[in-house]
Amino acid sequence: MTQAFFNEMFERCDLQAAGVSAAAFRGTGAPRTHYREFIDWLSAQSDQQIRNKRAEADLNFRRVGITFAVYGAKDEPGVDPERTIPFDVIPRIFPAVEWAALERGLRQRVNALNRFIHDVYHRQEIIRAGIIPAEQILDNAQYRPEMNGVKVVRDIYAHIAGIDIVRAGQGEFYVLEDNLRVPSGVSYMLENRKMMMRLFPDLFSRNRVAPVAHYPDLLLDALRAAAPEGSDNPGIVVLTPGMYNSAYFEHAFLAQQMGVELVEGQDLFVENDYVYMRTTQGPQRVDVIYRRLDDDFLDPLVFRPDSTLGVPGLISAYRAGNVSLCNAVGTGIADDKSIYPYVPDMIRFYLGEEPILKNVPTWMCRKADDLKHVLDHLPELVVKETHGAGGYGMLVGPASSAAEIEAFRAALVANPDKYIAQPTLALSTCPTYVEAGIAPRHIDLRPFVLSGHDVRMVPGGLTRVALREGSLVVNSSQGGGTKDTWVLER
Repeated sequence: MTQAFFNEMFERCDLQAAGVSAAAFRGTGAPRTHYREFIDWLSAQSDQQIRNKRAEADLNFRRVGITFAVYGAKDEPGVDPERTIPFDVIPRIFPAVEWAALERGLRQRVNALNRFIHDVYHRQEIIRAGIIPAEQILDNAQYRPEMNGVKVVRDIYAHIAGIDIVRAGQGEFYVLEDNLRVPSGVSYMLENRKMMMRLFPDLFSRNRVAPVAHYPDLLLDALRAAAPEGSDNPGIVVLTPGMYNSAYFEHAFLAQQMGVELVEGQDLFVENDYVYMRTTQGPQRVDVIYRRLDDDFLDPLVFRPDSTLGVPGLISAYRAGNVSLCNAVGTGIADDKSIYPYVPDMIRFYLGEEPILKNVPTWMCRKADDLKHVLDHLPELVVKETHGAGGYGMLVGPASSAAEIEAFRAALVANPDKYIAQPTLALSTCPTYVEAGIAPRHIDLRPFVLSGHDVRMVPGGLTRVALREGSLVVNSSQGGGTKDTWVLER
């Protein structure tokens, strides 16, 4: 790839209009300092070399089994229901000082969210203080009254949090979503790094990139910290819905990396309010369950009676304090999109601090004035279901047809409580290698925050990229891809 070609491709990235500080270049067009070494390296690579490496990455991901399932795709002709997430060879790069500021904000936010969940299921002081209306919590589908008064170890509910971050405006960070139930994607963060080191080992001798490979060790420490009192050598398992779940690869990967058993509900049973795993050597006590299925499916005696994925009696053992669930039952109350607008107030209320990370301005359609504003400006806004996920159940006004907008308008009028709306942010872009060459594509970031003896995280996260030109939807199920995320050490 010639220097002239390289410069021409990068000049197509309208980085100034989409958040200069998140991208590879300054407003003048000169490379930002922390990208300079990578840009020098990339300019020396031929187009064919990069294409060959992309193909090698895809082949290796398939060989290892790093795929995700697209529900319903098996019924679509010509669509592979098991596919690899497209991997981009141009990393997203953070300087150490910038990452340190982001990490402080993430620690603060997760601390406040854990305080909030504990408060919801105990004293409910935030309701009595009039900060959040009672009905917003008590009538919420994610509120679990079964958790009222239940003591959890260290008062930690969200042991694993995936916080979605975007950069917009003049380069400031915004939190887009808090994922606290069963956040996924960390296996791609780890495998993306392994792939980059395999494909381009010389890059890591030229750049001091902070490691992320120790994440499974930190996760295991957080799970051990959640063990009930008296569990000196806790039995830990990863509970999966099974091989047909879209994130099954991740479940198996993390169990293997931590050296613990991967189990399904049928592998566990409850006796005298203790949980046991069936093994060829007889029953073995289980103290901590890293569960990768939703609350509704955990225990058919308490939640959905038709669930075959969970363990009968599990919640009884949990309430008795004989087993810990990570994340705790009921954490969904804090990642519901109708609760999201109150997180800055939570930080002030529980910590007495000003939020380090900003929320995206949000209109709650259950409020009459907010609903009127949203209906008047629907073509300009992003509208989301409060319980939606994966990029589904949302409207991106500027990218939608008139018919789609009117259909959403009818849904809003019929059931406004189900929706929130946000402005269409000018998200930052990152140079991305697509079929036409290097071009700007919108990105977000999901760092993974672990709460155990303390709050910890690895320097990096899962960068997701909207590969379709102009798209703001980065979800893999909606055509998004991923990048390695580099934090440069000082």
